[in-house]
Amino acid sequence: MSRVNAFASTIRAQPPLRPTHSLGRQKHSLSFKSLEDTRLGRRAFSKKTQDALEHTTPLKARIVNLHGDGGAASLSVPGYENFRPPPLYEKALSARTGQGLSKFDYEAYLQHEIDKKKNDKSYRIFNSVNRLAESFPQAHRGSAGNDIVTVWCSNDYLGMGGNKQVLDVMHKTLDTYGFGSGGTRNISGHNEHAVKLESTLANLHGKEAALVFTSCFVANDATLSTLCSKLPGCTILSDESNHASMIEGIRHAKADKVIFKHNDLADLESKLAALPVSSPKLIAFESVYSMSGSVGPIKEICDLAEKYGAITFLDEVHAVGMYGPYGGGVAEHLDWETHVQAEQGKASRKGTIMDRVDIITGTLAKGYGGIGGYIAANSRIVDVVRSLAPGFIFTTSLPPSVMAGARTSVEVQRSSVKDRQLQQMHSRMVKKALTAKGIPVMGNPSHIVPVLVGDPVKAKQASDLLLDNHGIYVQAINYPTVPHGQERLRITPTPGHTAELQADLVEALEIVWEQLGLKRLEDWTAEAPTWTTFEGQATNAENVWSDSQLSLPAELVESTPRRSHGDLQKPSLVHDAREVLATFSKNITGVADGNVFIPM
Repeated sequence: MSRVNAFASTIRAQPPLRPTHSLGRQKHSLSFKSLEDTRLGRRAFSKKTQDALEHTTPLKARIVNLHGDGGAASLSVPGYENFRPPPLYEKALSARTGQGLSKFDYEAYLQHEIDKKKNDKSYRIFNSVNRLAESFPQAHRGSAGNDIVTVWCSNDYLGMGGNKQVLDVMHKTLDTYGFGSGGTRNISGHNEHAVKLESTLANLHGKEAALVFTSCFVANDATLSTLCSKLPGCTILSDESNHASMIEGIRHAKADKVIFKHNDLADLESKLAALPVSSPKLIAFESVYSMSGSVGPIKEICDLAEKYGAITFLDEVHAVGMYGPYGGGVAEHLDWETHVQAEQGKASRKGTIMDRVDIITGTLAKGYGGIGGYIAANSRIVDVVRSLAPGFIFTTSLPPSVMAGARTSVEVQRSSVKDRQLQQMHSRMVKKALTAKGIPVMGNPSHIVPVLVGDPVKAKQASDLLLDNHGIYVQAINYPTVPHGQERLRITPTPGHTAELQADLVEALEIVWEQLGLKRLEDWTAEAPTWTTFEGQATNAENVWSDSQLSLPAELVESTPRRSHGDLQKPSLVHDAREVLATFSKNITGVADGNVFIPM
């Protein structure tokens, strides 16, 4: 046998050597010049190159001088000093060893990503706002505490972050049990506070069980990814306006997904009808969509789910604490009388819309003023998520003081509708007052007050002018939170935003609109955008809170206890609030027309 044939036989006899780097990671060996360069890592080698990588043998690796300068490789086997492997093989070796390639420029690449955000006007700059528990919705900007502003964009919709009952319970729990929980729920982080909170939440939604997470982002992500990855052949049908947490959960599930048009029942049904009736299906949607204030057709989606054999996943994050006789969300609100009678033992929750929803997710922030998220469902669904979801299993549980405070907040809002009733009144009043001034309020049936700007630079300028010149903090909402061209200011009135504060807001917005030359209601109406209607336009969407549910007893202004009642306890302002609410009540019942009177 010739020496060449013997050499070839030796090579063939060696077992394959697993490559140290996959082809997919080749791009990390390239220097950064442009985005196009980063794609070359996957395009640079043909299938033959990949084959060469996968069939490299120990002998091939041994005979090639890997300590060269990245040029032509040399052999160390006597008699083969002049042998040169084919160019294709040299490329493969270069890919494995990094020889001849410059190091990846991390700083340049990361700066390029930041520059992209700045260039498309989606780069975020945070405003430092320090909320004051004793005088919310006021806050101070500087560390000295003397630059007071009024917060008009907080998700603490009811001001429960400063509720006296909640804070007293938290202080007591903190003094008794300390700062943290001590671990995951499986390892020393499970305690009576978690058990009681989950029991309270399950009861709130009429479900068998509930599970608390560190946030509702985690709750949505963990539940969707875990459940839908375990259901064989599952298809997820997702509203196109769903929150990023749901989108991430759907992505992580790696299940088939179908996107249906926002709140479009016909589109949803056509997509459901195209799927096998026997295959698992999950419909993911929200009750209140936070950036537009639109409300999902919960009952109708439940009807379709039952017709086509799907389960429903309802995000009530912006509705719990805010809707329903007991704060259970929009699903509870839609059967108001039935739930009231059920609480009195005169009816059953069975068959209500809330009962028909399979999985409800909510937050302990926003309406309840704290932090954390949860799911409520039947015990089997909850147990599957508890047992299999990494987002639940491998994270430290919430501190005892947080869970105790959250439970108290849920119970406070369950015991009285006063806060959410007054909040809804203030939202309607602000919408009407702004519309009367030609400020373009995007119409919706919820408590959200989105004011359309339509330009990212001007939205940021408007926010800055309100804060710097008027002491009013309203955050600009730009892409990717909302689509390009739909940039807005998102206003969220609370029970603490008195008539005087409302008047300040309306005046400041009118000044800023004039100063920046922003489009007014008539300008947007003339353009007739297809993606929104405006406050005051005819619409088929009725307010979730009916006029009768917003009846105004004299004691309405007596909000639930706070650390300091502040302005609401001053006799003159209480009188003014009653005047405004009484006038508004006449407006909505048709006794009088015109715009809401706001005393100065």
